[in-house]
Formats: sequence, C-alpha cells, structure tokens
Amino acid sequence: MDHINTPSYGLFFICFFVWGTNYILEAQMVPAVFVLGDSLVDVGNNNYLPLSLAKADFPHNGVDFPTHKPTGRFTNGKNAADFLAEKVGLPTSPPYLSLVSNSSKINNASFLTGVSFASGGAGIFDGTDERLRQSIPLTKQVDYLLTVCEKLKQQRGSTSAQNLLSKSLFVVVIGSNDVFGYSGSSDLRSKNTPQQYVDLMALKLKEQLKRIYNGGARKFVITGIGAIGCCPSERNKNKTEECNEETNRLSVKYNEGLTSMLQKWKSELKGISYSYLDTYSILQNFVQKPQAYGFVDVKAACCGLGNLNAKFGCLPISTYCSNRKEHLFWDLYHPTEAAHRLIADNLFDGPSQFTFPLNVRHLVAV
Repeated sequence: MDHINTPSYGLFFICFFVWGTNYILEAQMVPAVFVLGDSLVDVGNNNYLPLSLAKADFPHNGVDFPTHKPTGRFTNGKNAADFLAEKVGLPTSPPYLSLVSNSSKINNASFLTGVSFASGGAGIFDGTDERLRQSIPLTKQVDYLLTVCEKLKQQRGSTSAQNLLSKSLFVVVIGSNDVFGYSGSSDLRSKNTPQQYVDLMALKLKEQLKRIYNGGARKFVITGIGAIGCCPSERNKNKTEECNEETNRLSVKYNEGLTSMLQKWKSELKGISYSYLDTYSILQNFVQKPQAYGFVDVKAACCGLGNLNAKFGCLPISTYCSNRKEHLFWDLYHPTEAAHRLIADNLFDGPSQFTFPLNVRHLVAV
C-alpha cells in the first residue's frame, strides 16, 4: 500500500510546485521597479547617510511592519512603494545605498528587479534639505540610476538590458519638500512669484525625466503633490487647526504645471507611456469624506507630541495611537500605512478621475 501511495503524493507535490511556480511567474507583471523620490517612498536609503537628521530608523516607526522594527520608512508599516511592488508581483526595490555600502552584495542579480533611490528630505531642487543637513536630491538619485542602467548593460548586453528597462516601471514621487521650502523661505519668495517657482519645479523635473528616458526608461509612474497644507504640521500653524490654504494653492499650481508638462513631454519623445496620480484630489477626499475610507481622525498625527501630535515628530519618547488604521497621518508630515495602501490602490487600479491617462495596471500592459 505504501508503495502505491508514495508516488501519488510526490506527483501531487510536483504538480503543486509547478502550478505555484507558474502562478508566481504570471503574477510578475514587470521585470523591475525603480523608485525615485522623497520620504513618502524612502525604504531605507537615509539610514546609510551618516550626517542626515532625516531618518526614521528608530521607534515607533515600523511598529506595524512585518518585523515590528523601524526600517527607515517614515510610517508605522509599509509605504506606497512596498504596496506597488506587491501589486506587480515583485519584492520591494531595495535601497540603493544598502547595496553599494557593501560591495559584496552587488552581483548580477542585484539590480534586476529594481532599486530604490528615494530619500527623505529630497526635492526636485538641490538644497531643499539644507535644514535637515543631508538627503539625496533628485539630481543625485538620477545619477545613481544611470549608473545602475550602465551596470545592467554591461552585465546583460545592451539589447537585453534595454528590453528590461523599457518594460520596467520608473516611479517618481517628489516635490513636496520644494513646496514646503518655498512656503517657509522669505528669500525664495522674494526671488520668485509662486507661479514662477512652480514653473521652475516642472522644468527641472522635466530635465531629470529626460535623463531617465535617455538611460532606457519608457514607462513612468509620476505622482502630483498631495494636499500637504492639510498635514498636522501645517494645521498646527493655524489656531483653527484648518488646512494651510496657501500651501495647498501652491501644490495645486504645481500639479497643473506638471500635468501640462507631461502631456507635452510625451509628444516630444518617442515611446513614452506614463501614469499620473492626482494625489491632491485623493487626499482631499480622505479629509472631506473620512468615513468612506475608514478614517476617524484626519487632523492629528498618530505619533508625536504637543497639539495635534504635531509639535515634534515621532520620537522614541512620543506616544502613539492604538487605532492606527483609523488615522490618516502617522506623524506630523507622513501618512499611515492604511493611507499608503489606499493611495497605492488608486495608483494601480484607480479610475481616470484620479489616475490618468492610464492607471498602472493598464500601463504595464502597454
């Protein structure tokens, strides 16, 4: 009897293994995801910057991450970069500096499923992080990306590497720190009107996108700036605890210039496809209709100190809320994991109201 049953169990296991392997292969929708941006999508690069004060490598950050430990993500758990990677069937793209800090980690497979260059405090303009002392500005992130593209071409050959890059996603989430910088700097405001400043932001971003394109990218995921005037740090500046409308207006102006630039840019260069996320409208929906999204508190930070938990950031001495899924904001600037998940859902499968001209599901199929 044993001799009859044993092969059948083995056959079942083999069939199950093959089916599972095929499922995994089918679930992987793109070869790789490369991420550039700021603290909204930083997965740990700033941990490797010795002078940086813009770090999240201490409690209570990461309290809801699978390891329940801080990872360098500026939230209680996963961020939108993690959720987007999951949706396209890939592991989270590792921090670039974690790879180059230990050269023994770099091998032919190191960059094949993507890399993250995102850095907390980064901006479109160099120097937006001067108050924070150190981050990786977008220009430098693109420098690193182009280095990776060259390594892939050396490892795989030009044709194979170009095929991989052209089918991969290049995610760009940046601009909030530039807007905060303008709002808080009398020097910047004296040099440029709000419209001039956001026009310069869009122009500078276009230059960097062209460099990424020249490196081999063809599919871009680009997010607008959210309603950052509604984050706890900005609300805390008003006695009424209402959103800072000046900051929000600047975000809207930039987003208008960004969407216009992207439409023109697509017509100028061959083979580009992109997905733009209207983060501003999504966050406004969260704020105006919180119960529809499962939120109870959209004003106060979950973790922090002082009024609205917004006088100081999420420090080890801070208190943090137990109902984290019901909070829109984790700390005085950044969303909770619950909000990140909803943002990624809209990015991937969102209606044209929020994600256009294609959502990411349609973008990967182009």
